[in-house]
Amino acid sequence: MPKCVVAEDENLLREALLEQLGKAWPGLEIVAACDDGASALDAIIESQPDVAFLDIRMPGLTGIEIAEAMKEHSPHTQIVFVTAYDQYAIDAFDKGVVDYLLKPVTYDRLSATVQRLQSRSVKDLNAVAGLLQQLNIGSSKGIAAAFQSAQKNEPLVWLTASSGTETKLIMIDDVAYFKADNKYTVVMTAEGESLLRKPIRDLLDLLDANIFKQIHRSTIVNLKAIASIARDDSGKGIVKLKTRPETLTVSQPFMVLFRNM
Repeated sequence: MPKCVVAEDENLLREALLEQLGKAWPGLEIVAACDDGASALDAIIESQPDVAFLDIRMPGLTGIEIAEAMKEHSPHTQIVFVTAYDQYAIDAFDKGVVDYLLKPVTYDRLSATVQRLQSRSVKDLNAVAGLLQQLNIGSSKGIAAAFQSAQKNEPLVWLTASSGTETKLIMIDDVAYFKADNKYTVVMTAEGESLLRKPIRDLLDLLDANIFKQIHRSTIVNLKAIASIARDDSGKGIVKLKTRPETLTVSQPFMVLFRNM
């Protein structure tokens, strides 16, 4: 009988998920239902479950931080993240080997996830472990993380970055630009800035080269986020963005990208 750990800090949502799981997967044994990250990780290490449903935001440890620890302590446990992030984020998870459920969880969506979990092969489980190897969570300060696709030739689809005391899931398509900040990188979206604990030079190989272009030694821009480009007297470019009020400078060597302007 397959074993499962459920981690959700909201009692009503946890009970609802347990009830739906009982209907969608009658043969699944729930070995632990936890309301915080630390107890969930302890339960996973002890029971080595086949699957874990992890709320991304919980007291103590987040679901993503638990997943990071699992790559060492329970690498073959399949992971389903459960969170209240926006609907459009689901598409990225649908293309990967880690599943995603949006709160409030619907029975149809849960049933589809259960079918994928049940049909996943050993090869797929190894891909899950490989994907988690790319997860780079900051330690005590909960600083930014990047989540690379399991296939090395696939560009980055989403990342997590810190904003104050919160860890945000950010879809790559929503990034207007990246800007170097010493050893870190500032991620700019329409909503504001977050911090990624990764130098900007390491990002280029992870991004879709058809969409993200370096325009300065300290700046990578999303071409889809550009509203207009002008050239100043010195030959440098000035980029206006669709969703941000500030402008970006294009260094003269990078103006070749916009030769047809």
